[in-house]
Amino acid sequence: MRKQELRPGGETGQGHTASSPAEQVKALVDLLAGKGGQGSQALQPPSRTPECPLKPHGNDLRIQRHREALLNRTGVSPELGSPSPRLTSLLLVEGLTDLQLREHDFTQVEATRGGWCSAKTIALDRLFLPLSRVSIPPRISITIGVAGVGKTTLVRNFVHLWARGQVGKDFSLVLPLTFRDLNTHEKLSADRLLRSVFPHAGEAGLASVALSKVLLVLDGLDECKTPLDFSNTVACTDPKKEIQVDHLITNIIRGNLFPEVSVWITSRPGAAGQIPGGLVDRMTEIRGFSEEEIKTCLEQMFPEDPILTGWVLSQVQADRTLYLMCTVPAFCRLVGAALGHLHRKRPGPPDAELWPPRTLCELYAWYFRMALGGEGQEKAKASPRIEQLAHSGRKLVGTLGRLAFHGLVRKKYVFYEPDLKVLGVDLTLLQTALCGRFLQREETLASAAAYCFTHLSLQEFVAAAYYCSTSKRAIFDLFTEGGVSWPRLGFLTHFRSAAQRAMQAEDGRLDVFLRFLSGLLSPRVNALLAGSLLTQGEHQGYRAQVAELLQGCLRPDVAVCARAINVLHCLHELQHTELTHSVEEAVASGGLARLTSPPHRAALAYLLQVSDICAPEASLPLCLSPGVLQSLLPQLLYCRNLRLDTNQFQDPVMELLGSVLSGKDCRIQRISLAENQISNKGAKALARSLLVNRSLTTLDLRSNSIGPQGAKALADALKINRTLASLSLQSNRIRDDGARSMAEALATNRTLSVLQFSSNSIGDGGAKALAEALMVNQGLRSLDLRENSIGPEGARDLAGALRTNSTLKSLDLQWNFIQAGAAKALGQALQLNTSLTSLDLQENAIGDEGASAVASALKVNTALTALYLQVASIGAPGAQALGEALAVNRTLEILDLRGNTIEVAGAKALANALKVNSSLRRLNLQENSLGMEGAICVATALSGNHGLRHINLQGNHIGESGARMISEAIKTNAPLCTVEM
Repeated sequence: MRKQELRPGGETGQGHTASSPAEQVKALVDLLAGKGGQGSQALQPPSRTPECPLKPHGNDLRIQRHREALLNRTGVSPELGSPSPRLTSLLLVEGLTDLQLREHDFTQVEATRGGWCSAKTIALDRLFLPLSRVSIPPRISITIGVAGVGKTTLVRNFVHLWARGQVGKDFSLVLPLTFRDLNTHEKLSADRLLRSVFPHAGEAGLASVALSKVLLVLDGLDECKTPLDFSNTVACTDPKKEIQVDHLITNIIRGNLFPEVSVWITSRPGAAGQIPGGLVDRMTEIRGFSEEEIKTCLEQMFPEDPILTGWVLSQVQADRTLYLMCTVPAFCRLVGAALGHLHRKRPGPPDAELWPPRTLCELYAWYFRMALGGEGQEKAKASPRIEQLAHSGRKLVGTLGRLAFHGLVRKKYVFYEPDLKVLGVDLTLLQTALCGRFLQREETLASAAAYCFTHLSLQEFVAAAYYCSTSKRAIFDLFTEGGVSWPRLGFLTHFRSAAQRAMQAEDGRLDVFLRFLSGLLSPRVNALLAGSLLTQGEHQGYRAQVAELLQGCLRPDVAVCARAINVLHCLHELQHTELTHSVEEAVASGGLARLTSPPHRAALAYLLQVSDICAPEASLPLCLSPGVLQSLLPQLLYCRNLRLDTNQFQDPVMELLGSVLSGKDCRIQRISLAENQISNKGAKALARSLLVNRSLTTLDLRSNSIGPQGAKALADALKINRTLASLSLQSNRIRDDGARSMAEALATNRTLSVLQFSSNSIGDGGAKALAEALMVNQGLRSLDLRENSIGPEGARDLAGALRTNSTLKSLDLQWNFIQAGAAKALGQALQLNTSLTSLDLQENAIGDEGASAVASALKVNTALTALYLQVASIGAPGAQALGEALAVNRTLEILDLRGNTIEVAGAKALANALKVNSSLRRLNLQENSLGMEGAICVATALSGNHGLRHINLQGNHIGESGARMISEAIKTNAPLCTVEM
């Protein structure tokens, strides 16, 4: 042992004096037999040990040996050799949301639409470093992620890279442990815990290893067999004292033990809530697959068959719920395996109507058939007969089902051999390839085998199958597991018990189990599993009764919550969709106002999750009362786009929406509240939410009753908010005072890019304030000031701002009181401005003088692409000036002169310009008194123009015969140009 350098010579000597000869002999025999994770690796010849680029710390070879052992343990799989980008950059989160604390992992992914809201990320190599120069490194770090997202893979990747010296260079020692390892102990001391993963420490523990920094990794808190209880755990500071494992972990986290050691814990979100937030220094989250990563995952599963990959991807994308769940890597691979099998074994006539899968339970039924058929097993084996398959399926459900259901009831997800013996599980069956599709075996550091289902959903599916087959002959409540209960006879009675327990479960842990239990009653699933897992026609007579029972769970006293929405998922699995179809029809016809019952509200909430009724082009107008809206708020919370126009909402509803927008869970990015009855009070409620909201990018408050005070509240919020990019206050009453408040915010805000202030009675005072803001603002891209009361002074101030502003791209001044003098100022500004691409001056009486000033600017301006001069009192002189400018301008694409009086002379000038101009794409000369002569001039000029794509000559007194002639001329001279006559 000393020769293998498993322990220093001094410690070996101590070991001889501290243990009996029998114990020493047993340790040596175990070592020579290769037992134990560290001993077997130490005996490997040097040539088989992966290279470690780091040299030992000082003279201590123990750390070097530890690194080599970790490299051997983690291996050099491709996943660890080239980790996914999502495992090298984690999301920084501020804490756990209510959704994460209370709901099933599936519900979390479905409700959030597979999205991760945190915009802050941290690289893996900086995970334990300070975030700033003035902060300190975290002592307690937690990384959360739903089941199957890759937490253990992340830990193994980190440990592997640390052993190679590539990350965590500040740590002299990394000690990776899993709760699967810890569960094998009833009691444990801090020193024994250390030696279990770092046996080189000896009896002196960490004190024997003079290290600067140590990282203790605890992977899989959700698998801890005993929940952590921080309120009732007695403090322990003695590292040699044996205490319960959960008490040991609690004291380590509190800092009573190993106070100088950094601790990294991984967990599913719900279990992470056991640790008080005040003890957590840093929380991160693993994001799931992106759209591109889903595609890459499937391509890696079928590298030699791109057609199969494309088909599987198309099936996944066709079902929104399925596609969202595929953001979880483990689920994506499970789906890929099932659909790949389905495609390769394309069903014959009996099964042709059973594919592709339409529900979650159907997908898992196909997975079960794949496992039962032995796909992926040794090809030399003969295909099993149908009778053998049926027997294997029933035996599998009897063995694994009891295990799965027991674990689900007791929140147990890892099983050890003593557990299996208590439950009467045949250990030999667990070694079969069929069980390997569902259950995986893993050796712990204590050389005890740990078993767990390959994904949580598989445990729930097998548990549901077991419950379904057992309940028909069970006398007592299966959830009591042998305890005392009232007799329960018949499947329907047991189903009612399962549904009641699922509705009452605060953590949603039975939600997906109930979905599978409902799905097993559907005709399609029954046909898929008949003869192997289910008996043909079994429970079919209960289908209508179960549907009625499920809908009965949606009582008036049941809020529209995740449990209620899960009932709709169960009805979908049962293929009972009448309720959702009626709500879909009501949404399409705008008749949701009459659907006010709890089942209808739950159905609408369900559709908000699984369909696109809140897509950007869809809305829910004239249908939501404040009461209905309040019941739907938890679901609206996760809609990316929310259109609630024309609902007559008043300020109290804005208080509700403000509370939603203020929540950490909020994922709403765009919300439209146009044409409601929102006043200053409602605007203030929304403004308060903007102080903390980090998801909203677009807020549309058009056509409400918001005045200067409401505008001021929104402006004050914009001084702090850093996500809102578009704000519309069109057709409100903010006036000059509101504009001044918003201008003050624009002086510091850098994220708002679109601001719509049309129809707000803004005059020269407000325009001046906005102009001063534009001189310093570097974020605004579009400013809409249509239909206000801006006169010459305000327009001149805006022109002055354009001289220096370099970011504004669109300025809309339509329908104000701008005249020639102000137009001159704008023209002079355009000669210097290099950013503005669109200027709208229509419905302003700028006249020929103003048009000539703007034309002069066009001769030198190279940025403007769109110029709108409709109804601007422009005659022939103005048109002639514009024609001269077009002859040299090479950037203007849109020129709108509708509603002026340029007449024949102006038309000829523009026609001459069109012969040489190649940039103009759209020209509007509608209602300009061109007559036949002017129109012909324009038409013939197009023979030399190759850029124009659309021209409008309506309302010019050409007549039908003239219109036909001119239209034919344009078609001949410019076949790519469309003409309106």
